[in-house]
Amino acid sequence: MTTPTPIPTPEVDQDVTHRHPFVEEVTVEGHIVDSLLLPKILDRILALGGSFEIKECRIGRRRVDPSHALIRVSAGSQAVLDEILGDLLVHGAQPVEPVDAQLVPADVSGAFPDGFYCTSNLKTQIRLGGRWIDVEDQEMDCGIVIDPTTQRPRCLPMNEVKIGIPVVVGHQGVRVFPIERVRSDQFRFMGSQVSSEKPKAVSFRAVAEAMRRCKQRGEKILVVGGPAIVHTGSAHHLARLIRHGWVQTLFAGNALAAHDLEQSLYGTSLGVSLELGDALEHGHEHHLRTINTIRRVGGIPQAVAAGIVTSGIMYECVKAGVETILAGSIRDDGPLPDVITDVLVAQSKMRQASRGVGIALMIATALHSIAVGNLLPAWVTVVCVDINPATVTKLSDRGTFQTVGLVTDVEPFLRTLAEELIPTAEGSSGSSRRDAQG
Repeated sequence: MTTPTPIPTPEVDQDVTHRHPFVEEVTVEGHIVDSLLLPKILDRILALGGSFEIKECRIGRRRVDPSHALIRVSAGSQAVLDEILGDLLVHGAQPVEPVDAQLVPADVSGAFPDGFYCTSNLKTQIRLGGRWIDVEDQEMDCGIVIDPTTQRPRCLPMNEVKIGIPVVVGHQGVRVFPIERVRSDQFRFMGSQVSSEKPKAVSFRAVAEAMRRCKQRGEKILVVGGPAIVHTGSAHHLARLIRHGWVQTLFAGNALAAHDLEQSLYGTSLGVSLELGDALEHGHEHHLRTINTIRRVGGIPQAVAAGIVTSGIMYECVKAGVETILAGSIRDDGPLPDVITDVLVAQSKMRQASRGVGIALMIATALHSIAVGNLLPAWVTVVCVDINPATVTKLSDRGTFQTVGLVTDVEPFLRTLAEELIPTAEGSSGSSRRDAQG
């Protein structure tokens, strides 16, 4: 094995030591140079009012060799030092002498104790009884509790806290594993900036390949869809993907379902003929009449069973047994009986359905994409497809930094996925007619 190259370290600045008497040493290991973790750590120390001394630094000679750094962190007060150390956790810095995590029982239902550890979407462990244990159900903006049933640490949202449950407070005994730079050339596009001026076909094919690998690993493919899928005439592409087993879970709102069902019943979306592209007389009533029809029979599965709905995204979801969660909003007409109108219930159901997802396709829906992105751990690939670059940027800015942004109309994206993933032998007249209907 190649021995990492040591780097000479400077002598301690005595003036800094005098001004910053509160000190703790941390280590950081891995690909800390090419992933820019080391400069990020040093920058954060200074930005938060501390100072540092690199006591030791060994850089791997080859790309596969890990590097190691020992950093002396100093601050003017214990409070500032604690803030710095807590911030450095998300960049992978760990105390030289770790201690067990501190647990405090929750004293208020629906709230964490003061000083609770706030999670990120990165893989996290806590130290209990001298052992490092993985935190389950990783999710950003939660706390870490000891599950009373399994006695294992897990992320828990604030509104689900119950009195007496042990909660991790402070940063001691917590360690985080940052996502290192993607080295595969095949998915290099995933690290690029959002742009509408990039070759789309290559990116679309790479997404299709990522879906193949996800399926081979036995992980779920999640689609988070907006009504523009129907408005742009793309619904039949997504319906085909669902029919052929390329979607296991669908998250959407009332609008996607309502307009997809409108297309099935009337051949329109928002009253516009998807065949002619013209607004039909009284077409503005179609989505309301569609919702009313579905409400009268009790729901979407009942409408499919009764032969009222015979094509489209929702039809294929019912036929294929796709896990479908429709979350409501204050804008909804109706809504459809299948829509969950309690936002906390909808969030909880989406959280549970997100477990086991390997890739998430966020298609033409800004708010739904951001909401679902916040539920997913950092190792889940997120592909955001939208004609508006701001939507893709917002998703990344809200914490879902693993997002792959594709600025494009959704129709060519879904069409290419269908062409790449579905055998060309699917050309029978019956299948073709059903695809044409959606």
